[in-house]
Amino acid sequence: MTSSSSPKSIASAFSLLFLLAMGMASADDAAVMSLLRTSLINTGWSQTLPFCKWKGVKCDASDRVTDINLQSSSVSGTLPSTLNNLSRLNTLTLQKNSISGSLPTLADLSSLQIVYVDNNNFTSIPGTFFDGLTSLQEISVGDNPFLTGWNFPAGLTASSGLVKLFAGSANMYGQIPDLFASWPNLQDLRLSYNNLTGPLPPSFAGSEIRNLWLNNQVTGLSGPIDVLGKMTQLSQVWLHKNAFSGPIPDLSDCTSLFDLQLRDNQLTGVVPPSLMTLSALVNITLQNNKLQGPVPVFAKLVDATVGTNFYCETEPGPCDAQVTTLLEVAGAMGYPATLAESWTGNDACQWTYILCDAQSKKVTKVNLSKRNFTGTISPAYANLTSLTSLLLNDNQLTGSIPESLTTLPQLKILDVSNNNLSGEKPVFGAGVTVNTAGNSQIGKTGGGSTGPSSSNGDSNSNSKDPSASVIVGIVLGVVVFALVVGFVFYRYIAKKRLEKFGRVESSDHGKEVAMYGKPGTGNGYHGAPADDSLMQSQNSEERNDFQVFEGGNVVISIQVLKQVTANFNEDNILGRGGFGVVYKGELHDGTRIAVKRMECHEMGNKGLIEFKAEIGVLTKVRHRHLVALLGYCINDKERLLVYEYMPQGTLGQHLFEYKSLGYPPLTWKQRVTIALDVARGVEYLHSMARESFIHRDLKPSNILLGDDMRAKVADFGLVKSAPDGKYSLETKLAGTFGYLAPEYAATGRVTTKVDVFAYGVVLMEMLTGRKALDDKEPEERSHLVTWFRRVLINKEDLLTVIDQTLQPDEETYASIRKVAELAGHCTAREPFQRPDMGHAVNVLGPLVEEWKPSSQEEDDGYAIDLHMSLPQALQRWQADEGTSTLNSDFFNSRMDTQSSIPSKPSGIADTFNSNDCR
Repeated sequence: MTSSSSPKSIASAFSLLFLLAMGMASADDAAVMSLLRTSLINTGWSQTLPFCKWKGVKCDASDRVTDINLQSSSVSGTLPSTLNNLSRLNTLTLQKNSISGSLPTLADLSSLQIVYVDNNNFTSIPGTFFDGLTSLQEISVGDNPFLTGWNFPAGLTASSGLVKLFAGSANMYGQIPDLFASWPNLQDLRLSYNNLTGPLPPSFAGSEIRNLWLNNQVTGLSGPIDVLGKMTQLSQVWLHKNAFSGPIPDLSDCTSLFDLQLRDNQLTGVVPPSLMTLSALVNITLQNNKLQGPVPVFAKLVDATVGTNFYCETEPGPCDAQVTTLLEVAGAMGYPATLAESWTGNDACQWTYILCDAQSKKVTKVNLSKRNFTGTISPAYANLTSLTSLLLNDNQLTGSIPESLTTLPQLKILDVSNNNLSGEKPVFGAGVTVNTAGNSQIGKTGGGSTGPSSSNGDSNSNSKDPSASVIVGIVLGVVVFALVVGFVFYRYIAKKRLEKFGRVESSDHGKEVAMYGKPGTGNGYHGAPADDSLMQSQNSEERNDFQVFEGGNVVISIQVLKQVTANFNEDNILGRGGFGVVYKGELHDGTRIAVKRMECHEMGNKGLIEFKAEIGVLTKVRHRHLVALLGYCINDKERLLVYEYMPQGTLGQHLFEYKSLGYPPLTWKQRVTIALDVARGVEYLHSMARESFIHRDLKPSNILLGDDMRAKVADFGLVKSAPDGKYSLETKLAGTFGYLAPEYAATGRVTTKVDVFAYGVVLMEMLTGRKALDDKEPEERSHLVTWFRRVLINKEDLLTVIDQTLQPDEETYASIRKVAELAGHCTAREPFQRPDMGHAVNVLGPLVEEWKPSSQEEDDGYAIDLHMSLPQALQRWQADEGTSTLNSDFFNSRMDTQSSIPSKPSGIADTFNSNDCR
């Protein structure tokens, strides 16, 4: 070998070694997949086909397996122990099957990002199952009822990018470990229906957890729930049916919290007033606890269940003054359960440990000695002006003796001996016997913890030090000065903001009502009832008429709406409907809105019903692909609904009016993406919101498009709720001809399959560019569904009937054929032959994913910005999937881990053979 050829030879050798290694790795994958095929039953995988072409299997360019997706495929059998040899595996989704046996370890699959093995019959989880999954983002092992007991996996700490962890109904036991600092991106934690015990881990504090489901533990989690007050990102909290104790913490910093389930625990204390003023709260349960004080009263739009507790009265209203004082006393000691159980009713003289004067009914003696109480001594004792004896000895009280106790005019005995008190001993008047023995830190200001009243005990010692007083005075002066400057600056900024609107001259001083909302996010899923109570008004002169959006969470005034729409100028009209005109507007901060303005005399009773129905629905649902209601306003005889603005108008305009409006025709990529967006929105309405809703008026004019051409379903005036899980009800016929399902038009009975039919019509319109009903066409072609189904049944060439602007290539045409087949299934004559909307999501999802844009610019609206950090990119992806902020897809008490149903519902044939084209 010559020296000149040596480098080439070495390079060739390395190349050969690399190819050999790749070939060996591919062979390893082939061996694993062969074993997986024989271990599973009903996969449909053929031995004669390469494994990379099996249904649900995806490979990279080197034939290494990257994805295995068999969700909802009626698969049974077991999983081979060699599964973790698929070292390139990114996604493993096997949920909703009947797979049994032990789960194989997934240890060290460093590329694995998503694992869903829930809703199966697995029997055990190996201890190494979660080890070394450094790329893991989502994992669900829940709803495997036959699993043997297992503890929370410490091996997950290597998965620092974890976003979702679901292990409900999985026979977990033991304590939740304090490891949550290891998962800075964790947003959804579901461990419901297990046998977890012990307290909430302190590392919950400051976490990014938004949806926390720990409900229905067999024995019950226990201890206080104070850590919730530090979890400021919380949106939904399910802690019901546990053994939590202590008071409800101050949750005022949890500004996104909309759903709080605390029923069936052992919580004590007074419901904090701040809980009743949370702006986002729409649903709360408190029953079956030991809560005290007055019956809590929440806003009308909050669905609150608060009964079966130890409230002082059975109806809302203040408690007796002595009761209120003694509850403050209990609060300083953490609201002990023994006091909650014995201090019931609104007469303190009937309570254990309390003695009263027989004539005056005033408390004269409180004896809480030798009860092992913790906490501090409350200054509120000073409100019991007839108190002669206060016995608090032999407990574990900390802090100081409140100075306020020296003001009790009748006090004769104060016994605080044998506690852990500290601070100065206040000076009591002559005739008061004070016993402080057994408190080694009494008289030592620095020794021991102090309670809320410790400043009283320390004030005497501070007053003896002149220099300390001077320093305190200076500090207080600086603080007061800073507060004054800050207040003046705030008022100045507020004034400038108001001046940006200016005053609108108007004679409208009638009644108006507004609602709170958040631009772009939608509202909570419970809220405004569709009844006349919704229409309660208040006089506009009694409040500031020029309020503006601050974080999207304030009142919308009629004056503001007039200002931002240029007094409803015709130049701002976006469209006209049956019950009003829609205007565009822009707030001072740049937020764009759409305002639907309706006159009562034009609306009639039907219009008012639709107005209330739209509010009722949009305050109960929230999803990326449903238009968000920002608020509403009632001004005299006007009714106004305020929505997020969708700048690209309606799907109908882009399909049927694009030439006159100067729009380019929709590409196939845009159409199939819009179809998927609509399917996801309607699927959420049907099966993922807490209630099941039927839209009843799905059509292109009710599908709105944003700047990125992503779609949202709008116009919920005809929506019907299917209560208590009943998906069929009889109603008056409503909707739009051309989109009405035949059984609905004939009988008036409506199910979710009515929306599926209308969705199929919309698909046909997107495929052909033709309207559902078109009088300009010959009679045999005027009804789109009849004509298009005939094309499918007779297997005519789709190229002759699809929108000629599409000009598809071979790959696009294959995608078009799949959507055409879906449209045919959705418009089947019999409801049972139509799929659920989840089937549409299953069909369209891969088509959107498989699409390869012809240029980078064409795909900019959908791609992930390479300049984003991984968490930012993940958040954007979640938002695109409709799962950001609040994961509303998980409202049901049992987790539905994916948004789709089996890919082929029963009752649907592979081909059409009916000659009945109606």
